[in-house]
Amino acid sequence: MIKNIIFDFGAVLVDWDRHYLYDEYFKTDEARELFERNTGRKGVSPLEMSQWFLDNICTIPWNAQMDGGKPLEQGTNELVAIYPDWEKPIRMFFGEWIKMFHGAIEGMYEIVSDLKQRGFALYGLSNWSAITFDKYVGPYFPVFRLLEGMVISGYEKCIKPDEKIYRLLLDRYNLRPEESVFIDDSIPNLEGAARLGIHTYHFTNAKTFAADLDRIINID
Repeated sequence: MIKNIIFDFGAVLVDWDRHYLYDEYFKTDEARELFERNTGRKGVSPLEMSQWFLDNICTIPWNAQMDGGKPLEQGTNELVAIYPDWEKPIRMFFGEWIKMFHGAIEGMYEIVSDLKQRGFALYGLSNWSAITFDKYVGPYFPVFRLLEGMVISGYEKCIKPDEKIYRLLLDRYNLRPEESVFIDDSIPNLEGAARLGIHTYHFTNAKTFAADLDRIINID
C-alpha cells in the first residue's frame, strides 16, 4: 500500500527550462554572429543554435555540478576558462537564471493539496542548486509548504540517480520503499529509485498524472 508520495520539482511541480532563456538570446544578431564565428555554420535557426549551445557548452552534466553543490561562480569561471569566446552566454546561465523559470506547473498545486487532504505523506527529492532554490524557488511557491520534508541535492552534495540521495531521503524521514512512490520526469532518476525498491511514475504533464492517480496510489 502506498503511504508516501515523493515529488521531483523541476518539470513536475515548477516549470524550469534552459530553453526559455537561450531560445530568446539566440534570436539576437549578437548571438548569431557569435555562433557563426565560433562554429563556421550559417543559416542555422535560433532554436537550433540554442540547442547546440546547450548540448555543447552549458550542458546538463555541467549544470549538475552546481546541483551537486559546486559554487555557482566557480562552475561558471571554470567553463569560461574552457570556452572564453562564449563568456557572455555562459555567464547568463546563472546571471539571468530567473528567465529560465516560468512559475508553477498548472494544476499540480491542486493535485498535491488533494493528496495531502487524503492523508498521504508528501515529500520532495530534487536535483537543484541550494543557492538558486533558496533565492528564487523555495520560499515563493505554496506547493512546497504542502510537503512534510524534502531533500535538495545542493545541500547534500550528491545528486540523483546516485543511490546515496534516495537512501538519505528514506532514512531521514523513516520511509519504507515499498510504501513509497517517486514522481519524476527523468527516466534515469526513476531507475535509480527503483533499484532501491521504490515505486515510480514517469511524469509528463499534470492532466495525465491526475488521470493515472488512482492506479498510482493503489499499487500493491
